[in-house]
Amino acid sequence: MSTAKIVFAPLSYTGWGSLSQLVPEVEKYAPKNLLVITDPMLEKIGLTKQVTDPLEAKGYNVTVYTDVVPEPPLATGEKLVSFTREGGFDLVIGVGGGSALDLAKLAAVLSVHEGSVKDYLNLSGTKQLTEKGLPKILIPTTAGTGSEVTNISVLSLETTKDVVTHDYLLADAAIVDPELTVSVPEKVTAATGIDALTHAVEAYISVNASPVTDALALQAIRLIGRSLRKAVKDGGDQQARTDMSNGSYIAGLAFFNAGVAGVHALAYPIGGQFHISHGESNAVLLPYVMGYIRKSCQVKMADILDALGGNSAFLSEEEASYKCVEELERIVKDVGIPSTLGGFDIPESALESLTKDGAQQKRILARSPLPLKEEDIRAIYQSAFTGTIAEPS
Repeated sequence: MSTAKIVFAPLSYTGWGSLSQLVPEVEKYAPKNLLVITDPMLEKIGLTKQVTDPLEAKGYNVTVYTDVVPEPPLATGEKLVSFTREGGFDLVIGVGGGSALDLAKLAAVLSVHEGSVKDYLNLSGTKQLTEKGLPKILIPTTAGTGSEVTNISVLSLETTKDVVTHDYLLADAAIVDPELTVSVPEKVTAATGIDALTHAVEAYISVNASPVTDALALQAIRLIGRSLRKAVKDGGDQQARTDMSNGSYIAGLAFFNAGVAGVHALAYPIGGQFHISHGESNAVLLPYVMGYIRKSCQVKMADILDALGGNSAFLSEEEASYKCVEELERIVKDVGIPSTLGGFDIPESALESLTKDGAQQKRILARSPLPLKEEDIRAIYQSAFTGTIAEPS
């Protein structure tokens, strides 16, 4: 029998109003100079002040850094790390979606290391992290990435993505307050919500799954399945926003330990080459990847169907797996995300370069219950272009 290593972030606060725990957490470190890394839009609409005002009232020197963009390129990470090194900061706070949180983790850890960010990338780097870095508190304002509880920072390269990954990147504290997600626009709610669902689904079918991650993943699927459409339709729905925040957080715990697989591996090149958001890249691929690998995880797909509100009780395993794929297609459609690559203006001529880049994501592909070779990856991209679910020949 196999063993499983389970790692969680040291401390989390969840629930409506949990941002009230920020000041007590900051006080533990007796810092003087704080760096808050956030999205410029959050600064513009005043949401960041919910974080900075209580800190400034306590006498802390707070610097707000907003040079954050979605799917941040390597250059953005390099610039932020240099800024952090030169700033004399004692603690880093990340506020926002996955990009802001990933950059906050990167800044906190790499600012105490030598060399460039590029030196520490998973696929091409030559250096290893040796120090924990500055204390970091992560506060998500979207329900999707799970970045607040993972040890990964994702960066965009010229045509694909790579990561810096180490347990030193884990937050010292995560504050998951669904009240902060109420202002998230419909389109972002949809994309980040499908991202969270993908995390849970891929964690559940991962070859590294365990009873602990299975329990987390299925609960995340239940929460997201019953609330995503509601949150997209009515952003002020408190219960839907709470379910989505909890679902995203729990999915993060699941996939941090079990890993994600084929959907993410093939989504990275789409984001890298066409600058499509990570959530949308996952969404457009989710039904096609799951349809392609269906036979390798039929029992678990029946469980996913049930967690999404379906009923596999009177279906064969094969029938339930087909129904699962159909339900995933339906969710993507219902929240308004295009269901084909063509819907994102990705031409058929790009499928070969996507295939080549997707095949390079070996670290992620290794977790797929069906080994995906280059010809399989090509077939999945082709099916996502035509809008027809394909299966291995």
